[in-house]
Amino acid sequence: MRLVDAHAHLSDSSFEMDLESVVLKARENGLAAIVDCGLGPDGALRSLRISEKFRGYVYSTIGIDYGAPFSVNYEEVVKIILDNRSRIIGIGEVGLDYYTVRAPEDRARLIGFFGFFIGLAERLNLPIIVHSRSAGKDAIDILIGRNAKKVLMHAFDGKASYAMKGVEAGFFFSIPPSIARSPQKQKLAARLPLENILLESDSPVLGVDPLKRNEPANIVFSLREISRIKKIDPDTVAEETTKNACRLFGLRI
Repeated sequence: MRLVDAHAHLSDSSFEMDLESVVLKARENGLAAIVDCGLGPDGALRSLRISEKFRGYVYSTIGIDYGAPFSVNYEEVVKIILDNRSRIIGIGEVGLDYYTVRAPEDRARLIGFFGFFIGLAERLNLPIIVHSRSAGKDAIDILIGRNAKKVLMHAFDGKASYAMKGVEAGFFFSIPPSIARSPQKQKLAARLPLENILLESDSPVLGVDPLKRNEPANIVFSLREISRIKKIDPDTVAEETTKNACRLFGLRI
């Protein structure tokens, strides 16, 4: 069984002291690849260093801090993306966060950032990894309006019925281990076709236990829950979600 963690944050400071053991545990649990997301200039550079250290196993995407997009120099993030185009496999996470960003004028600016990064991903022919906390409908509408093609909606927290609009547009949705405790994620997994599903940890958050640090190895819980909910053999879920990740990111594993 080969699995792919389509969205993790190994570049988060919580993994600084035991990164090698975390990666080893992921290998031991059947993970064939981890897609790491570096947020902001510092996170982006850490992610690039990690993907270099674990070359051929950890891959980098670069995005901005979705919760506070106005506190970082996004032009610096863009420069890092352009300077390292050959070393990254995606743009993001980027998107909308209406839970954190409440003021209408700030949301308008956030939508502007989102639109810019959709265009950048298209120009570089890279997938875009989308954060859409409490903003799933708007995020999907914007992506469809921009005719975005290579899209991963990570940890989507919107209605399953609206996620189907994304499915119709060919978008992928990645499911974190928190599905074990989230009725919303369970409804989402039940509704989504398997050919549109990827596994993700979103580590260090969205684990089975919200009080414990999450890590890539825990995507086995996503696998088991999807298998249970959809009444599909775990080996089939593993094979198809890995195939989907390879198709989206161009991985050869």
